[in-house]
Amino acid sequence: MLEIKGLTKTFGGLTAVSNVNLSVEEGKIISLIGPNGAGKTTLFAMVAGFLKPNGGTVLFENKDITNLKPHSICELGMVRTFQVTQPFAKLTTLENIMVGAYCRTPDRELARERARAVAHQVGMTTALDQPADSLTVSGRKRLELARALATQPRLLLLDEVMAGLNPTEIDEIVDVIKKIRDSGVTIFLIEHVMKAVMNLSDYTYVLNDGVRIADGTPTQIANNSAVIEAYLGQGAAEIMRDGGSSDA
Repeated sequence: MLEIKGLTKTFGGLTAVSNVNLSVEEGKIISLIGPNGAGKTTLFAMVAGFLKPNGGTVLFENKDITNLKPHSICELGMVRTFQVTQPFAKLTTLENIMVGAYCRTPDRELARERARAVAHQVGMTTALDQPADSLTVSGRKRLELARALATQPRLLLLDEVMAGLNPTEIDEIVDVIKKIRDSGVTIFLIEHVMKAVMNLSDYTYVLNDGVRIADGTPTQIANNSAVIEAYLGQGAAEIMRDGGSSDA
């Protein structure tokens, strides 16, 4: 469904993403992990059209979308969420979700109907009349997810949708994401909550310093020496093999 080939992004003398190749199969939940500053969000921004790459191509359903604008990519059926939520503060929750629905219809009542259905899907029906700026962190995360989902994507890119949530809220969002996938939407996500990554992912890619250093099933990734050292430092894999442990 999504093919990324040789994707590269530089900022001056800094290479944020270097010659990355990966693919997302339809119907799957694919995760992208790595330490802070690894280049994950930069890669997402290029895939979704918010940054122009210095090299490489992005194919969505066999169509080259490398130089398309975000709204054109959204119309094709791929949309992203943002790590830092920015709802329209003066609008209600329902009105915020309707903004996403207008991607598919100019009709206000159809947009409202779609927004209500999405709100039910993400567990926000009791907050529809609430001003968006009064939502909790968890509520804003759900709203960000709902607004993207209202565009009726076939591929949804989630950028740390669980950041800032407590364990109960994380479990709830994991269930929501699984149901979204089961409804026919493919998921490609960036996440730091490893428990969620292990629980959700069919396949995982790992970036470090802009380079893809590993890929595999979550179990394979958890036991990969290069990944352990990327997160915990040089020598950590050997220490853990010798009987040490870490909760990181």
